[in-house]
Amino acid sequence: MDPYTQWVVEQERIRRRRRNRRAVAAGVGVVLVAAITAGGVMYAGGDEGGTAAASPSSTAPVVPSVTASLPSDAPSSLPSLLARPVIRPEQAFPEKSVRLSDGSRYERVDLVSTEDCSEGMAPELAALIAQGQGCERLTAALFTDAERRSQVTVTVLSFKTVQDASTVFGMASMDPVTYQVVSLDPPPSAGLPTVPPGSAGVFRRVMTVRSVVFANGQWGDGSEADEAAITEQTEDLLRYGNDNVVAYEDPSAV
Repeated sequence: MDPYTQWVVEQERIRRRRRNRRAVAAGVGVVLVAAITAGGVMYAGGDEGGTAAASPSSTAPVVPSVTASLPSDAPSSLPSLLARPVIRPEQAFPEKSVRLSDGSRYERVDLVSTEDCSEGMAPELAALIAQGQGCERLTAALFTDAERRSQVTVTVLSFKTVQDASTVFGMASMDPVTYQVVSLDPPPSAGLPTVPPGSAGVFRRVMTVRSVVFANGQWGDGSEADEAAITEQTEDLLRYGNDNVVAYEDPSAV
């Protein structure tokens, strides 16, 4: 199965899983209000990725046992940085209207957050995180450009330990198809279309002190044209999210 098809299959599998969990948990607690955008993957810019086939939804995901250790040059201030609360949604994505340094403008059309991080990711990623001390918060924001053509989801996964963040970043970098977070569908109030199933897209990620920031970008009409443009928008918004998280998690680095 090629990487494009695998990504579509995996997104649809997460869709079914989340629908089943919402049916069971209706009225019990708060869940991530985020639909899943089905689509393919453009491995633009040489982004590497594994091609492991999605496991059947009826079986528990099988993931490797992975551990990470702190580097020898870890800053001495790390314990005090980790003692701070994890970043809140309004700190990660403080602006509804975003203007970047190059003059490009974006509108934040949705913002969701949950302490049940498994609701917003593939089961393999959730199983990987469960091997460590856990994810403390998932916050995701959906952006569109000034022409309202693009849909870019930026997601922040914040962890209790640097080791867990490092493990997730490493595995997602090696195999972004399997260890993925989901894309948000626009809410009705946004007036944007839902990206058609099977549409291509790009995704990127970066690690901060204790978080991994993901960005998934697609054209709202599902177009596979202008790959360079959607890649640029995705990477620009990833940097925007990363800058906000770094400014909170390690102000001395700004």
